[in-house]
Amino acid sequence: MASAKPVTHHDSPASISSHSETSDLLNLDEEGWEDAEPEEYTERIVCLFSDEIFSDVKSMIRHCKDNFDFDFNIIQKELALDFYGAVKLVNYIRAEVKAGNAIPTVLSKQSFEDDKYLQPVLEDDALLFNLDEILGGHANQVDEGTGQRENHTNISTDDGTIERVNELKEELQRLQAQFLDYRQAVKNTLDQSLDIKDAAPVDPVSQETTSMTEQQKGDKAEKKEDDSHYFVSYSYNDIHETMLKDTIRTDAYRDFIYDNKNLFKDKVILDVGCGTGILSMFCAKAGARKVLAVDNSDIIDKARENVFANGLGDTITCLRGKIEEVSLPVQQVDVIVSEWMGYCLLYEAMLDSVLWARDRYLAPHGLMVPSHINLHIAPLTDSDYITDHISFWNSVYGFKMTSMQANIYDDVLIRHLSPKTLASASTAFNELPLQSITTNDLTFVKRFSIKLDQDIESLDGWVIWFDTFFLTCHQSTVSEGARAEINRGWKGVAFTTGPAGPETHWRQGVLLIDHGKKEPVALSKGQVIDGQIGYKKHEGNARELDIEIDWNAQGVENGRQRWFMR
Repeated sequence: MASAKPVTHHDSPASISSHSETSDLLNLDEEGWEDAEPEEYTERIVCLFSDEIFSDVKSMIRHCKDNFDFDFNIIQKELALDFYGAVKLVNYIRAEVKAGNAIPTVLSKQSFEDDKYLQPVLEDDALLFNLDEILGGHANQVDEGTGQRENHTNISTDDGTIERVNELKEELQRLQAQFLDYRQAVKNTLDQSLDIKDAAPVDPVSQETTSMTEQQKGDKAEKKEDDSHYFVSYSYNDIHETMLKDTIRTDAYRDFIYDNKNLFKDKVILDVGCGTGILSMFCAKAGARKVLAVDNSDIIDKARENVFANGLGDTITCLRGKIEEVSLPVQQVDVIVSEWMGYCLLYEAMLDSVLWARDRYLAPHGLMVPSHINLHIAPLTDSDYITDHISFWNSVYGFKMTSMQANIYDDVLIRHLSPKTLASASTAFNELPLQSITTNDLTFVKRFSIKLDQDIESLDGWVIWFDTFFLTCHQSTVSEGARAEINRGWKGVAFTTGPAGPETHWRQGVLLIDHGKKEPVALSKGQVIDGQIGYKKHEGNARELDIEIDWNAQGVENGRQRWFMR
């Protein structure tokens, strides 16, 4: 989305005559906001990195650039952030600073792509309601092509003036709509938060939840099954841009489809969770007779536009809804294609829907794309990471802040690691043939065994990733020990999300070990570690994931720990 242009005021007759109309566009008052401050109120813009207050956005942005070497305008332009992207960036920075990261590093949109950053970190954050001043660009910018300075405020002809005023009106309308959408989104988030807090009253003395009425229990159960937030998260451009720009992912699908057109020509294809429609369009280009693209997110409307914009409307039909609920115009399909994989593979539980579609619609001898997934685990030893992110809190500018370490080991971290941080080669702990597995197979406990290939000072954690295989026949199998980064003669396409391959948007799941008050134990090269790993859906939200690992290093080191993906 193009950034908004700056609103400038002119003394020309055209601009004067449009003043009242422009003022109407700027009037954002509506019912429910009666407590808005009077017009003479001076905005209090809080610095992104400190508590310093400014009366306008530009002064605050200039302060951040001069004192913290952080140029919001440059980052917004380089990352091509739209309104929502800019909101997420602001809240991400404030969250990081609040968490103790004085100057957060912003290298890509992936740092703040989570929709949790749509919720304001700072209450009544005036910056969020004045983002149009940042997104609006700057007057008198230098044109890189001509070297001449653009002057947006100096329009010489009447025709040019009228055209400029119309452009400004359109930009104001767009910004107003985005502002109102964001304000409503914040209100909905706060309402949901209040609903959760009100669901079960708390005893002020014991601080324990008191018993709920049957109605409250029913309401709570209904909230647990409500996964509308999951589909809403896929309504925005950012997440799809991230996935499309993951060339390891997207190229694998494209290459398999285009290199095996005989598998798609004149066939009926089902695309589960079609997103922007990219996989459906690959299939159509490969000669598919009919492609059914299904998605329960608002992105389906844009997918439909994409399909028609590329002249594929006669081949691709876009359907809105859950695959379990939507009615397909066919009894069976020849191929099911879907990009369903989540962090650590099963986060978000989309595979359940794909398997339901397989059982309901896939023809005998039909093909699943991709066809096989192998889950891998390896031991982590990375003292630098532990020092930088865990031990860091032991002394911060001479102050003990160990309270910040509470629950720091509980969550699965998503990082792209160097292969050097692994203490051994990985082992595949679960192999999933998409042609035959069931949803019951997605909750499991699997054994594994690894052998250290180096001496290590401590076992700092575990690393999980997956390899994806696209094989050409429903009867094909992946040989034992196969690795996607090493072709062992299979016919098809494969990619890894592990440290040995190029970085993907999935990266790896990092599970740090909490040694508690015990000192970590040094382990020697050749040491064998036996263990078992369990995956299960989180109670209360089936799209979240709990992972538990038990391990034993031949009596030298052993432990059990559970991690969460929320």
